Amino acid sequence: MSVLKRIIIVVGLCMSTAIAVSAQQSKLANHPDVASNIALLEAWLEAHMAYDGQPGVSIAIVYDQELVYAKGFGYADVAAEKPMESGTIFRIASHSKLFTSIALMRLQEAGKLDLDDPIVKYLPWFNIKDDHAGDRPITIRHLITHTSGLPREIGSAYWQDFNFPTIDEVKKRVFGLETAFPTENRWKYSNFALTLAGEIVATVSKQPFADYVQKNIINVLGMEQTSVVFPSGHGAALATGYGRRMPDGTREVMPFIDARGMAAATGVSSSVTDMAKFISWQFRLRAGNETEILNANTLREMQRVQWVLPDWDGGWGLGFGINRYKGRDLIGHGGGYPGYITNTSIDAKAKVGVVVFTNALGGPAYTVRARAFDWIAPAIAKAVKGEEGMPGEPEWRKYEGTYRSQWGDSHVMTLEGKLVVINPTASNPKEGLLTLQPAGDGTFILTGKNGGRAVGELVSFEMGADGNAQRIRVGVNWSDRVEY
Repeated sequence: MSVLKRIIIVVGLCMSTAIAVSAQQSKLANHPDVASNIALLEAWLEAHMAYDGQPGVSIAIVYDQELVYAKGFGYADVAAEKPMESGTIFRIASHSKLFTSIALMRLQEAGKLDLDDPIVKYLPWFNIKDDHAGDRPITIRHLITHTSGLPREIGSAYWQDFNFPTIDEVKKRVFGLETAFPTENRWKYSNFALTLAGEIVATVSKQPFADYVQKNIINVLGMEQTSVVFPSGHGAALATGYGRRMPDGTREVMPFIDARGMAAATGVSSSVTDMAKFISWQFRLRAGNETEILNANTLREMQRVQWVLPDWDGGWGLGFGINRYKGRDLIGHGGGYPGYITNTSIDAKAKVGVVVFTNALGGPAYTVRARAFDWIAPAIAKAVKGEEGMPGEPEWRKYEGTYRSQWGDSHVMTLEGKLVVINPTASNPKEGLLTLQPAGDGTFILTGKNGGRAVGELVSFEMGADGNAQRIRVGVNWSDRVEY
């Protein structure tokens, strides 16, 4: 049976996503409000992974030069029951475009190229058909801002048959392709464009693209689990990739896929802790006027919007994407590869960065990123300012946990000094949380804005032999304690 035809069932609650290993925390993570919001993220994520049948997720959260939090959830390999870790390696796909763009900017700083040079100056074999009258020549700048008008892909269905072209095959295919739009006409994402950008790096530096990036960027930052060409020594740490969840709960097991000649667009592999180093480098460089891989002004220019998207909610810098999210400018890139959905984003003003890697198509990388910026980033800001948090009462720990009835799940936890009840399966449970107001003798009154008929009811707990609550009663109704 071929690897591609192997099927794994990851459905309902048959997979224990309670497995969460390799947690790393800094002093900031011990601030009561940061710690309780991290606990909220964990409870919410574990519930969604269980109900959505997600194999694994790995997360890192950075404040400036501190790795505040890093943890793996679920499995790096479900069949082998191999736990996900913060050091697990993922194929991070289009994150590769960041390294390619940084390489080009290094070469420009060295005076070896100019972003506004036509690409045919370096790639004389680039003879694509262009029927757009008055079209400006495609430049390097066009490639890394996705304004070249080039088609997204390079002439074959390699995202489906997984047979990515070599660079020689790319060169042969160019003649049979044509531009989709005139240059600078509209933003159009293109893997083809960044593949060409990588070949310009190789031509100008007179060495293979992978060697240049590995030596001048990845190794300099001490990113020991990161590679352009995947080394055999990293195989044991690589997360198995899974396809999207089918209606019957199955997911295909994805094979290892070599990006070959498209490494500059989609070939890089890394871990969340390595990408945390990449984030801290950005904060260091943006904060001063020194040179570390790039000149500080060069990175700042890369992370300024060069092309605004039509909805004005985002745009594109030089390799970096920028989008507006609830008053924050989030800078970074995501990636989608067979078996993996990944994202790395920074809020440069707040000096907070979030990395989320998932090992399945349909993985919640972007949703987890949003919740981390919604919940944990504000708590970090509070801690950095020296504001005291609210730890809650130690005796509340015996009540904390997840409870289930036929009608749904509830999670009891301490959050920012209060004992609260959330719906862990909600998109954003913090928006609808209810507070348990102590009423004496181990009972509480349920309070909140959106509690419906349950608000004002008496809440009590039935304790187990281990001293922890096993059942919660809200009025006359009850839910029993469970583990995912």
